[in-house]
Amino acid sequence: MDAIKSLSLLTRACPYLARTGLAALHGAAGGSGVRGLSTSAVELARCSVCPGHTGQSALLAKASECPVVGPSIRANEAAAPKQAAASKQAAASCPYAGKCGDTPGRAGSAELPASLGSQEAAFDYEGLYQAKLAKKHADKSYRYFNNINRLASKYPQAHTANPSNMVTVWCSNDYLGQSRNPVVVDAMTAALNTYGAGAGGTRNIAGNSGLHVRLEAELAGLHRKEAALVFSSCFVANDATLSTLCSALPDCVIFSDQMNHASMIQGIRHSKARKHVFEHNNLAQLEQQLAQYPRATPKLIAFESVYSMSGTVGRVPEICALARKYGALTFLDEVHAVGMYGPRGAGVAEHYDYDASLRAPAGQRVPGSVLDQVDIITGTLGKAFGIVGGYIAGSSALVDMIRSYAPGFIFTTSLPPPISAGAVASIQYLADSQRERFLQQTHVRQLKADLARAGIPVVPNPSHIVPVLVGDAARAKRASDMLLAEHSIYVQSINHPTVPVGEERLRITPGPGHDAAMRARLVAALDAVWSALGLRRSADWEREGGRCGVGESRTNSELHVGWKRGVDFVWEDHQLKQAHDYELARTGAVPVAPALLPMIWAA
Repeated sequence: MDAIKSLSLLTRACPYLARTGLAALHGAAGGSGVRGLSTSAVELARCSVCPGHTGQSALLAKASECPVVGPSIRANEAAAPKQAAASKQAAASCPYAGKCGDTPGRAGSAELPASLGSQEAAFDYEGLYQAKLAKKHADKSYRYFNNINRLASKYPQAHTANPSNMVTVWCSNDYLGQSRNPVVVDAMTAALNTYGAGAGGTRNIAGNSGLHVRLEAELAGLHRKEAALVFSSCFVANDATLSTLCSALPDCVIFSDQMNHASMIQGIRHSKARKHVFEHNNLAQLEQQLAQYPRATPKLIAFESVYSMSGTVGRVPEICALARKYGALTFLDEVHAVGMYGPRGAGVAEHYDYDASLRAPAGQRVPGSVLDQVDIITGTLGKAFGIVGGYIAGSSALVDMIRSYAPGFIFTTSLPPPISAGAVASIQYLADSQRERFLQQTHVRQLKADLARAGIPVVPNPSHIVPVLVGDAARAKRASDMLLAEHSIYVQSINHPTVPVGEERLRITPGPGHDAAMRARLVAALDAVWSALGLRRSADWEREGGRCGVGESRTNSELHVGWKRGVDFVWEDHQLKQAHDYELARTGAVPVAPALLPMIWAA
């Protein structure tokens, strides 16, 4: 029956065969269907000792008369003798050929082994690995991992492979030191003693606990959304959510900021949806891209609040406005903002409406706020919250859909009980305490001011990230090594592909535990390394026309860095004073160097 259907399709496709009756063709095929139409010279010249050899079929002979297919068949027939001769020559050198017998259609007395013992070399797997690594070394993008062991009792200090060799860590993403906060550690210890170390499986199989439910409720309340879902990391959360959602939306189009994190790029790629990449914070270009599609076409704009390698801030209100205008969803990554911005640590979106968010009851929507306009928020538990894990927050239906369809959630062992308990404790602590945020932001301001006076080129931004521009991969690595070896300061160099070639940098992240003495040693060490290596300072970049905001006009850089025009920091002066006064009333003291206070407010 399949053969008749195949012949029928051929007669409809070919005007020559259409003039021949279907029954006649089937008879010529001898029941072999379209297989008899093979034009392969290998088939025509098949070795006579091979079982099942039947030579040219009647159907093939009929097809040879076709003015279209015929020339190809005749060309193959002409090449067949040469192919047959080559086959016989190969068979003569084969130790198994004599055992197959000479009678056509008879398999012979011995079976051929699965492998004929070919002398052809196997693929050089190790050679490939070495070649890929050599390429990394050649372009200076090979990643070196330093042995750094942060000490809970001496934050932000650590020891290297030698426990007696102490260094000060200036590049940790444990932004607020929550990983060693006694409140967090005690909660994790209690959960460890009560529930053990492991989760026991996926959420669907023995891995769902009351701590997971409580953690997701805390996260939903933090972002004033209906629901939240916890993942093993925010890389997984971004990948799983974007790939699942955008593959489910029919003909979805994704609009992605040029500087988006690799996890978002991975999720977009896995979704197989059409995408447009717009220049960082370029709203005019984004609108041009959005305007190409009908409003009814499903769309998603993916962007970040704080971009981790530049410290720049996404233009959240403006992007939300464009999303409403063109019927798009907004997907905001707050990984480098949660815990540090907003009166309760919900991130930059909350910080835009600081006063309104401060007044509103916890967990309650603030209609019209920037946070309320964002459809999907992703965040991490592994940076400012000091633990590990990632999450999304949004509508109940969205979260339930991702929970039900995303393989990255369904088939992964859930977070262990101590992790969930520690995360809940950290979120609750930072929702109430302003001390850590206040100290971090004041230290950031002081360090940026000190580096500016020393001419050390800092990529301008309004956040807590302090990117020091080097502009060369090898020299950035050398600067990092010198800081560690000669000054006992650990600052990791950042190279391509994390940042563009020519924008290599050192990424510094001041925290609440970096005191004035540590800051002075860092500035002196950077000044010494810059002089020793002859690295370009701010004035040098300006003479060359600038790069990534360094040495460029403020007007141009403001469009790039985001936040509010004419405002230097996300945490504005009056907000820092408010945080200071709140902590003074709550605890009776805020340990901060007196010299910092006049810089924050003028009396």
